[in-house]
Parts: sequence; C-alpha cells; structure tokens
Amino acid sequence: MGSCKSFLPLAGKPLIQHVIERVSYLHLPIILITNTPEQYAHLGLPMYGDVYPQHGSLGGLYTALHYSAGDYTLCLACDMPFLNVNLLRYMLKLRSGVDGVVPFIGGNYEGLHAVYHQACLPVVREQLERKQLRISDIYPQMQLRLITEAEIAPFDPQRRSFINLNTPDDVAHIQKQLI
Repeated sequence: MGSCKSFLPLAGKPLIQHVIERVSYLHLPIILITNTPEQYAHLGLPMYGDVYPQHGSLGGLYTALHYSAGDYTLCLACDMPFLNVNLLRYMLKLRSGVDGVVPFIGGNYEGLHAVYHQACLPVVREQLERKQLRISDIYPQMQLRLITEAEIAPFDPQRRSFINLNTPDDVAHIQKQLI
C-alpha cells in the first residue's frame, strides 16, 4: 500500500473505524495489536506491540492471544470493512470444544477472520520460533471447526465480510461500489 492501510478512507472514515464499529455490536473487549500505538491513541482502545516483532500476521495473532483476557479471542484484520456481525456471532457460538473456528472459502483459510482458544498459544509460539509464519501452518496441529461457504451464505451470501483491501486499486474499486 505504501502507507498504513488501517487509516485509508472508505465512505468517509478510516478502514479500522469500520471494523471497530462492527465489532462493537458484539459487546466484547476490543484490543489493538500495533507497533505504532501513537497512531491509534485517538481510538482510546488498549494496544499491545508484537511479542514477536517482525513476524507478520502470525506474530500479531500470537500477541492478541497472549494479551487477551478471555479463553477465546476473535481475531480480525484491520482491512475488512464489511464484517457481518451476525456471522461473527455464529462463529462465536461454535467455539466451544475446539481450538479455533475458521472460515474456509474457495480453498483458503480466513485466519484473520477467526476465533482462537488460548490453547493455541504454544502451537503458534512453536511456529514463530521455527520462522514458519503462515497462519494456516498452525492448523494441522489444532482441532478446528471450519466454517463452510454454505454456512456463510445465509449470513453473507456475497461473502463481503471477507473483502480485504490490500492495494490502492482495491480501495478505488470498493469506493466505486459504494457510490
């Protein structure tokens, strides 16, 4: 992107604000994982820097679980402005008895739109120490509840929840759809 994408404007507000607003409907504690807390101070949320700096999204996942006060943690990327609150509630209902609840769409795991149990911490730490940084690399060692496209459809038939914005072209395309 060339800049911090969480502050890219979409429909008049930063991407991260869309995520926070949607998650706030769940009435769960919200924490931010960031290595630049000064940029997010205006949000008034608890913030934590990476326990394993320079370890990408997996390092961020580890940090979120490490600092989470609950047994389960809903982990979301900052660049998914169309999260579906009802789908998130459904995923949270399925968490009991598993290490993670992860959507599986088009042959891909949505690891930063997922719920994880604290029991995942040792598995994630081991992967980080091996420098195996893909989130999906932890899944074979976990008991997962995969959410299928068929399960997602009643909540989000177009799967807009999983739109993430990675390039300026992505943002421009979505802006045009919103007009």
